[in-house]
Amino acid sequence: MLAVALAWVLVPLLRSPRPEGIDREASNVALLRDQLAELEADLANGSLPRAQYDQARRELEQRVLEESKAVAAARTAPPPRAGAWAAGVIGGALPIAALVLYFALGNQEAFFPGAKTAAGGGDAQHDLSPAKVEQMAASLAAKLDREPDNGEGWIVLARTYNSMQRFPDAVRAYEKAVALIPNDAALFADYADALAATQGGLAGKPMELVGRALKLDPTQWKALALAGTHAFDKKDYKAAVEYWEKLKATVPPGSQMAQSIDGSIAEARSLGGVTTAMVAARPSAAPAAPAMPASPSPPAAKVPALPGTAISGTIALSPAVAAKAAPDDAVFIFARPAEGSRMPLAIIRTQVRDLPAEFSLDDSMAMTPETRMSNFADLVVGARVSKSGNAVPQSGDLEGFSKPVKMGTAGLNVVIDTARP
Repeated sequence: MLAVALAWVLVPLLRSPRPEGIDREASNVALLRDQLAELEADLANGSLPRAQYDQARRELEQRVLEESKAVAAARTAPPPRAGAWAAGVIGGALPIAALVLYFALGNQEAFFPGAKTAAGGGDAQHDLSPAKVEQMAASLAAKLDREPDNGEGWIVLARTYNSMQRFPDAVRAYEKAVALIPNDAALFADYADALAATQGGLAGKPMELVGRALKLDPTQWKALALAGTHAFDKKDYKAAVEYWEKLKATVPPGSQMAQSIDGSIAEARSLGGVTTAMVAARPSAAPAAPAMPASPSPPAAKVPALPGTAISGTIALSPAVAAKAAPDDAVFIFARPAEGSRMPLAIIRTQVRDLPAEFSLDDSMAMTPETRMSNFADLVVGARVSKSGNAVPQSGDLEGFSKPVKMGTAGLNVVIDTARP
């Protein structure tokens, strides 16, 4: 492309200018030919003496010879010095200017398409290896030593340390940040989370920070989640449900987060005995609202229900998966709509040690008054063994489901025979 551009510019500059004699030659020769014809005519009719004719003819021939020499000289003349000088300047400057502009603005890696892959195998700007993150954190920490009043910088450093699981360093950075930015609820919640990870629990100062976050913003999602978790760990299930209900109101309905919160609320309600069935079924010798009852009674045998207003049957563990379950693993028994939402309408909890166990699910166990079992034509009963004790399904849980049944079904047999992928 550069060669074509140079040729387009230089050829006209280096070409000799079209001599004027070339055009003039034809006209002058024609004119001299006419003059010679006039002389011959004058000689023939006797108006011009022979001596004058010969002299005039010699003058015409001399002029023709001079004109021919001038045209030949014009044809062989070199290009003008100005055109040659301009061609030299452009011929040297244009390639240099093109190269300078390309190296300043172009993509030099296009000359070496394999070098990028061989060197790093990806975009270096986005290749944030642990070593680079460490380097960035160290650089930011050094900068903050020189700028200790940079609140935003301390937030970035704290969150960087937190992502690196350097929790003590994160706590120190958060402490600097909240001192400079005392009205950020999310910042206090993050500080509480990092401090809880450092000391192994939320009790004490982490909950003080959670309280400050909720005072600044009663809907701050992380503070509500931490407060609910702390209440759950203390077996204050009613408070846990209250916090998590507020948390659920801050997330989009039907989202995965909302479903996870619903599972936690269901577990807290089950453990806290908030339903009539759970209160009636809890053994009198067991402590109030135990986290995992030592020997819970199967609810169905203990809970009376009007005919046609419950689903009852037996839950059993298949021998094929029995080796994957421990006696103390939690078992959640629940009913959900056969179509549409997969959220439980009613749920109870027992343990693997008590299987096979009888169950009974009815409207008294409804999670909310609007979601009663009797509001749905077809229901599915499921049972899940949870290794973590969490009602939210997780990989490795064991589960089993019934076919769609109607309210009032009795003698239903549900077998836990499948492991979640």
